[in-house]
Amino acid sequence: MRFFREAAHGARTAAVAVTSYVRGAPGTYLWLAALFVTTVAMHGMSPEFEDEFLRQRSTNIHELSRNPVRVLISSAFWIDGSGWLPYAVLYSVFHASAERWLGTWRWLAVAALSHVLATLISEGVLALAVRHGAAPQSAVNTLDVGVSYALAGAVAVLTYLVPTPWRYAYLLAVVAVYGTPLITGRTFTDLGHFTSVLIGLACYPLTRSAVRTPPWQVRRCPPP
Repeated sequence: MRFFREAAHGARTAAVAVTSYVRGAPGTYLWLAALFVTTVAMHGMSPEFEDEFLRQRSTNIHELSRNPVRVLISSAFWIDGSGWLPYAVLYSVFHASAERWLGTWRWLAVAALSHVLATLISEGVLALAVRHGAAPQSAVNTLDVGVSYALAGAVAVLTYLVPTPWRYAYLLAVVAVYGTPLITGRTFTDLGHFTSVLIGLACYPLTRSAVRTPPWQVRRCPPP
């Protein structure tokens, strides 16, 4: 009987921990829920329809020149060519940690700035490349949807939560993960990701008044 009581207590503790963690990051999990719905909807589309559908919600040069606000918002609710589950893990590790630490509005500011500014900068560089013949004219309609720029910004801003001296190792890892593709691949998305990291690091003023309690700390059930 004691084994079953301890197992039940462990299950209750785990349920409380998960519930507490999710409730501490409402923006993250509402966003994830929206991504789940759109991912399911996308799986019901034919490949041809899906490509055209996503292209109309893409932050490429053509759509940004016509409907910048609409595509900047809509592109953040679709995942191109990836499953939902990996993003659920990444959001829970990075976005949820940042939101629980900074609070919803400051976390949202970091995510929005990273998504919007990195998109505009990377697409602006691509537009210059097209204009000067360094990229094909077809690049103006490149498919560019997704949430990775906002995620990179959240990953970067968490640098300020990590205590020293581990902070420097974390920062080095972040720069390596996002900087290496920029050197080896040199695509506009590589530039966008690295720009997002710089934007996340530039959001240091938003972190100064944040409580430095570990964001993963949750309430526990009393023992049986």
